[in-house]
Amino acid sequence: MSVDAAALRSARGETRAAPTAARRGQRSRLASIGLHGALVTASAVAVFPILWVLVTSFKPDTRAVSPTPRLLDESTVDNYVDVLSGARGDFLAWFGNSVTIAGLSTLVGVFVSATTGYAVSRFRFPGRRGLMLTFLVTQMFPFAVLIVPLHNILLALGLLGQPLGLVLVYCTTTVPFCTLMLREHFDAVPTDIDEAGRVDGLSPFGVFWRLVLPLARPGLAVTAFYSFLTAWGEVAFASAFLSVADDSKTLSVGLQVFVQQNRAEWGHLAAASVLVALPAVVVFYLVQRFLVGGLTGGAVKG
Repeated sequence: MSVDAAALRSARGETRAAPTAARRGQRSRLASIGLHGALVTASAVAVFPILWVLVTSFKPDTRAVSPTPRLLDESTVDNYVDVLSGARGDFLAWFGNSVTIAGLSTLVGVFVSATTGYAVSRFRFPGRRGLMLTFLVTQMFPFAVLIVPLHNILLALGLLGQPLGLVLVYCTTTVPFCTLMLREHFDAVPTDIDEAGRVDGLSPFGVFWRLVLPLARPGLAVTAFYSFLTAWGEVAFASAFLSVADDSKTLSVGLQVFVQQNRAEWGHLAAASVLVALPAVVVFYLVQRFLVGGLTGGAVKG
């Protein structure tokens, strides 16, 4: 009888615990409505400015800003035609300059960051801690503080007003962050791989290039995306260090011709902004599958 009673009490306890567990795993209808409402509101707030710029890009300048704005009002593609044909600034020259500078900044920045991060991760040399501390300190300074010293350096090197000088400037801002990130990825790669590669006859650079670097592809994708976006959309350094000639400007600087003191061509500016955003969207699409793993890689070591 005692065994039966204990079994009965156990069964009753299980039946009581089951609804409790079920209630803990479920969300009330009111909470569900509130959660979905908050998500929809946040999504609308995030998407609305982009949608508004896209719609404005198809409006004439006189209709782009009106007292009673409407979503569709005399839609036309004339803004895109004017921008691409050069009727409103040398857009194609700006685009070529931006592609060249952003591409070189990405290649140089990622290569320097990867080699530096690997050296800091695998080798012990004098000044190693000081180097990493310097990278951390440089991230504390805003871009505006660096304009004057970088201007003097480029002037001394004869690179002021040259695209190569701007590439070096962008590398000074991206390499510290990218090195810190890639170092964590290289720390997560077992050193046994390096030793196996050395046994097979690979040089230290061969081990890095052929064995370790492919395992850090998520980190490389994130750093490449960061380097590209930094160079693609930056305005302050490009305005300060490039020539004022129209064919030497980047896209971010060239867009200023659409909004000046005496006139504002909002329709053309919106069309040019959409065209500027397309390469960044393409790059994001190419690296999106690596972004989550690249951002979280090396954070937890097992």
